[in-house]
Amino acid sequence: MKKLLFLIFILNIFSYTQSTAKESFFEEAKNKYDNEQMEDSKFLFQRNITFNPKHAKSYLYLAKIYNTEENEFEELKNIKTVLLLDPENEEAMYMLINIELEKSNFSEVNNLTEKFKIICSKLCSQTESIKKKLEDIEVKENTKK
Repeated sequence: MKKLLFLIFILNIFSYTQSTAKESFFEEAKNKYDNEQMEDSKFLFQRNITFNPKHAKSYLYLAKIYNTEENEFEELKNIKTVLLLDPENEEAMYMLINIELEKSNFSEVNNLTEKFKIICSKLCSQTESIKKKLEDIEVKENTKK
């Protein structure tokens, strides 16, 4: 009986340590990101994903890092993962809209903008910016013809 209680006690300590370690990876990674230590933060976000593969914020920050590195493939992959895990993540949606704007994919931008209008709570003011960018691109396209 004492051995069983001891074993349960050890397992509880181990599980608590594991859950605390998971949180600290994200917090430490975010601190390094805020201090512009991109390589270190990228490693820690990836490590956090290893322990918690459904942590949408880690994927979001990785997408931001890949954006600064101008690695569009990895940025897009991480944005799509964020939206798969959290379809109402307005920041990821806004980043995806900007990528589609750069590609001049007007129909996709219009579809995403409609979804963005529904889910936005903090970045709603960006819808006007999206419209303006879209209009500017359309004007440029028309002047080329």
